[in-house]
Amino acid sequence: MIDWFSDIKYFYEKKLWTKKQVFDVVGKRITPEQYKEITGDEYIEGSPPTETTPVSE
Repeated sequence: MIDWFSDIKYFYEKKLWTKKQVFDVVGKRITPEQYKEITGDEYIEGSPPTETTPVSE
């Protein structure tokens, strides 16, 4: 079984996924609470983040 939370968290932390990509899988692969844990932002349905490219350090 795939651990979507761990995989998505890894992708986001390694800058392979944007907040928008994480946002897009809420309700499909992760919960709103997990979105907050991954990104640090509250999940607000219908209000996706404007970030479209991975954040660089």
